Amino acid sequence: MAKGYWVSVYPAISDPERLTAYDKLAGPAVQAGGGRNLSLLPSRGGRVVAHEAGITQRVVLIEFDSFEQAVAAYESEAYQKALVALPDDVERDFRIIEGID
Repeated sequence: MAKGYWVSVYPAISDPERLTAYDKLAGPAVQAGGGRNLSLLPSRGGRVVAHEAGITQRVVLIEFDSFEQAVAAYESEAYQKALVALPDDVERDFRIIEGID
């Protein structure tokens, strides 16, 4: 079975401190849904080298055992509560993708 991945890139974050409430809710929701964080945020020592139209802002990569599990985690009540805490001034490109078997 192919794994599922959440890929999030944040082109614009006006105030990174305002993401704290979202992070506190999203982390446990992702773990409860079976997700494993595969990336380290630049603000926590993670390194990013951007090419072409890439950005060096916050990039998040989370792995799930299946695509269906990744979708279910996003749709979970716990993660939906985290989304409510995501500040309006944060621009985010979020997608769920299926890995190669």
